[in-house]
Amino acid sequence: MSKAYVVGLTGPIGSGKSVVAQIFLNNDYKLIDADKVAREVVEKGSPVLEKLALEFGCDVINQDGTLNRRLLADRAFSTKEGTDRLNSITHPAIVDLVKKKIAQYEENGVERIIYDAPLPFESNTNKLCDCIVSVIAPKEVRIQRVIERDSVTEADVRKRISAQHDESYYTEKSNYVIYNNSTLKELRRRTQSIVTALREVENGEI
Repeated sequence: MSKAYVVGLTGPIGSGKSVVAQIFLNNDYKLIDADKVAREVVEKGSPVLEKLALEFGCDVINQDGTLNRRLLADRAFSTKEGTDRLNSITHPAIVDLVKKKIAQYEENGVERIIYDAPLPFESNTNKLCDCIVSVIAPKEVRIQRVIERDSVTEADVRKRISAQHDESYYTEKSNYVIYNNSTLKELRRRTQSIVTALREVENGEI
């Protein structure tokens, strides 16, 4: 069984990661979606869900056994200490599940994986990647995209963005940076050039 080449894809909200991810998928990569992984680890009956109930209160679990996400968020994100406690419970489980998904792909002969993750460094899943690609876009452009995409107010979007890292956080921690500050055609061209460069790295040409 050969090891798959894992590319971590990250960037701030509204940067255009989904478009970039699709281009990787069109180039024979298989996807691991960190948001879906995060939901899986807190599914009904999971050990993580039990730990969250012990830490944040039994009422964070609904009567049907599912997670009350809003209540958990209210309690966990109200303080840095709460956020840290939440992360200490969920992040190890996320790492383990991502490892399993990578292994499953490798068992099926998959050679390339794109790991779409908004928080790879915080969850330590960046250590499972061979390289990190960040997608960056101007703040005002990102705000408009999220307003249109999620049908939310500008104030809501600005609040979400203010809670995230600034651009330099991503650029300093990444092997490659895609600047999404032009047309969709240009974004595709820039992404394809990264895909080509990574293929050369895989083949030992760089």
